[in-house]
Amino acid sequence: MSESGLQADPRRWKALAFIGLAQLMVVLDATVVNIALPSAQHDLGISDGNRQWVITAYALAFGGLLLFGGRIADLWGRKRTFTIGLTGFALASALGGAAVNTPMLLGARALQGVFGALLAPAALSLLAVMFTEAKERAKAFGIYGAIAGGGGAIGLILGGLLTEYLNWRWTFYVNIPFAVVAILGAVMVIREPVGSRNRNKLDIPGVLLVTSGLVSLVYAFTRAESDGWSAGITVGLFVAAAVLLAAFAVVESKVSAPLLPLRVVTERNRGGVYLSLGLAVIGMFGLFLFLTYYLQVVLGYSPVTSGLAFLPMVAGMITGSTQIGARLMTRVPPRYLMVPGFLVASLGMLILTQIDVNSSYPALILPGLILMGLGMGTAFMPAMSLATHGVEPRDAGVASAMVNTSQQVGGAIGTALLNTIAASATTAYLTSHAKDGAPQQLLQLQGMVHGFSTAIWWSFGILVLAAAAAAVLINTGRPDVHATAEGAAAEDAVPVMAH
Repeated sequence: MSESGLQADPRRWKALAFIGLAQLMVVLDATVVNIALPSAQHDLGISDGNRQWVITAYALAFGGLLLFGGRIADLWGRKRTFTIGLTGFALASALGGAAVNTPMLLGARALQGVFGALLAPAALSLLAVMFTEAKERAKAFGIYGAIAGGGGAIGLILGGLLTEYLNWRWTFYVNIPFAVVAILGAVMVIREPVGSRNRNKLDIPGVLLVTSGLVSLVYAFTRAESDGWSAGITVGLFVAAAVLLAAFAVVESKVSAPLLPLRVVTERNRGGVYLSLGLAVIGMFGLFLFLTYYLQVVLGYSPVTSGLAFLPMVAGMITGSTQIGARLMTRVPPRYLMVPGFLVASLGMLILTQIDVNSSYPALILPGLILMGLGMGTAFMPAMSLATHGVEPRDAGVASAMVNTSQQVGGAIGTALLNTIAASATTAYLTSHAKDGAPQQLLQLQGMVHGFSTAIWWSFGILVLAAAAAAVLINTGRPDVHATAEGAAAEDAVPVMAH
């Protein structure tokens, strides 16, 4: 990298504000649309069978194209890719808000996924090459981590407000002002360091294999949720995903300019980050998915009140990221923050396994949410700094995309696995208590809560597993505060919670 490329950009903090705003838009979009889905389904006459595609169309495009998007960012330049991703995401959001039928809405969601797959890795790798001093990086990642971690819960609040007081279309339109401000900011203040692009030709076989393999994997988990794990199409999709991804690994080991250099994923610390964050996202889905239903269906909260109920977790994440993780990240080895962080989050999850049909929010749910937020915020900070640990700046985009990919796949696994576990536990409970003489409505609620509690127990175990993975695999020492600019630029990128 040239000397000019190593100088710290004087506008980097302004750039962080616009990059963070863009990423907040992407993170918000997941939960905002989830909250609005029942209203959109009613308005457009979407069938129950097609309802899941409003979520799945986005997940397939986003998860399947992330690695491709990361490589495009390295090839075209992060600023250009970032701006194109923002523009496309805004146009796709406008199309979704104006949808008059099911195909139009599904097409808009798929386009959001395509442009999100360009935007997310470009944003992450911009941070990787713009912040070159260890203490500054810690501070920047603290701010960005709080946005990324808390954005999903903020989306629940915003989605409830927009759906309740305007209408579901505004959950799409709200993205447009975010995008416009971020585009203007990108044009004015973001400056990509010189010499950080990867100008090797695109690995087309790798693109085709990994995209089709990831789409098959994400779709397999979606079908497992609706059709069952042993259904022919579910098994066939899993087999296809395994074959395609194995073929991708073989191709990447042989081509001269691979889409995903295997050194990116085989280094011990990066592998530990990808695995532990993927597991943590599965555990997080246990919280968002079931607690939202619990608050609304069992406790009778409105969508707005349900969203507000998650605010303490957002506050915990912000505190964990900016006050604990960012302050200690340059003083202790990453695993000394990640392992306790995941364990604190699992303790919060353990508290939430105790829910029943009459649980008190202040006495039970509130402390669980606060511990979840504190733990996840603390753990995500050092994980973010390790996301491209030791990777050359020209590979920062694809390494950042790997973090998103692991989380996106983790989200798909979490949704399918935990939904199946909850549904099975509810059915078993209703069958075994059918003759207890309880009123039918009460029995249904008790069965539902039993299912939620069982799934949250699994989430607790998965978070403990995430802590174990971090403890065993991550062995790098304390970051060197006086690291060279070249090493600093190569060491860091930021993951985001996929939905």
